[in-house]
Amino acid sequence: MDIEYKGGNGVVLLTKKTTAVVDPKLSVVGLKDRAVKDQVELATETRFAVNDTDAQLVIEGPGDYEIGDFSIHGVSATRHIDADGSEKLSTVYRIETGEIRVAILGNIAPKLSEEQLEEIGVIDLLILPVGGNGYTLDATSAAAFVRQIDPKAVIPVHYADEGLKYEVPQDALDVFIKELGAPVETVGAKLKLKGASSLPLTLTVLQVERS
Repeated sequence: MDIEYKGGNGVVLLTKKTTAVVDPKLSVVGLKDRAVKDQVELATETRFAVNDTDAQLVIEGPGDYEIGDFSIHGVSATRHIDADGSEKLSTVYRIETGEIRVAILGNIAPKLSEEQLEEIGVIDLLILPVGGNGYTLDATSAAAFVRQIDPKAVIPVHYADEGLKYEVPQDALDVFIKELGAPVETVGAKLKLKGASSLPLTLTVLQVERS
């Protein structure tokens, strides 16, 4: 599986047979929305979906989905901007392909219940926003999530980037890296994974350049 970062919460996961595009409405960060023709569209919130009529499948909520090389499980979660006890309008996704287990978090509140964590299960690679300032998880909350889920590697997204126009200023990636205290590996514009065994043996931040 290959993984690309497109800005904001936008991520693309590719295998030989299937491509999944997460939060393709990139106009929310000042970029062009991504077309998902013949691909799987995954939205962590409905406002980040483009609802492409040519998509293989559009997923924007909890449930279980099997398509191509991907087994997808969506877990409902409270958004960062909503009060405790309000309707859960965000979705955390667990995506499995082969022996690799990936979790993708959107802009969620900095606390998951034991039940939610059990649904997410054992994860090899965690992708989560780290920019903070009341819009996403901040560095402290993001680092706490990483420690809770205990993946082999983490890909941070939604941090300060001069090429993007966020609704509120986002913290620099270095703030999260310092808070987490894990080693960093820069992998360029595409992370290539041959299997779970190709991931680091100890927790590592994998910095994927926006492409």
